[in-house]
Amino acid sequence: MTDPYSNLDGFTVKIDAEQKRGDIILDRGEYNTISMAQRDQLKAVFEALDADDRVRVIVVRAVGKHFSSGGYIMGFLEASPEHVSKLAWNIAAPARCSKPVIAANRGYCFGVGFELSLACDFRLVTETTQYALPEQKLGQIPGSGGSARLQKIVGITRTKDIVMRSRRIKGQQAYDWGIATEIVADGELEAATDALVKELVTFSPLAQRTAKKLLNDTEDSTLAIAIELEGHCYSRLRSSEDFAEGVKAFHEKREPDFKGR
Repeated sequence: MTDPYSNLDGFTVKIDAEQKRGDIILDRGEYNTISMAQRDQLKAVFEALDADDRVRVIVVRAVGKHFSSGGYIMGFLEASPEHVSKLAWNIAAPARCSKPVIAANRGYCFGVGFELSLACDFRLVTETTQYALPEQKLGQIPGSGGSARLQKIVGITRTKDIVMRSRRIKGQQAYDWGIATEIVADGELEAATDALVKELVTFSPLAQRTAKKLLNDTEDSTLAIAIELEGHCYSRLRSSEDFAEGVKAFHEKREPDFKGR
């Protein structure tokens, strides 16, 4: 059987079973450009980590000072229209993944690097972080979900400001606008990532999966539909072993031992 974590183009995968985490580590030179082939592989790796019982939380991070300056530009001219049409689906893999996904962003986080991060559940930034969708400078627009996801987070006015002017948004502003989950000192990014992983693995895997899917599925729904779906999810979880364990642990004043069932 082929190892889904080997022979990767411009990134590696590290699994720490003890910490219940899987890291996708961008590693291609100073700016960690993302190739066309790499996008396909990222999708496959997210799917493999989602199915890997050793992993509870997935982290996307990078080697060096920059998360990613974006994609390999000439790859767009070399790729077929059919391949290009799948770009957004590939980069949306973190959102489809049932497990929590953290993006640890420092330095440049441009183009597809930003789009990949926007598809994650949590974005940790530092004072060195710069987000941008610079495609207008190439006579193009974001093609992997960037403008669509960003508009859901910050609204149409700020999205136009970022997309139509190819503006760079620094870490503090990204946090103030609600793009980033947390901002920390540059030297504390790894520690902050570790702390978030350790926090997330303490929760019920079943409740985490349910919450993520519910929030993603109801993002575009009316309030009434969102409340209705929330009620159905709540009802299902009430019959789970994890909920029974959580209630029991609460009354016994101990940490719960969740199994994801």
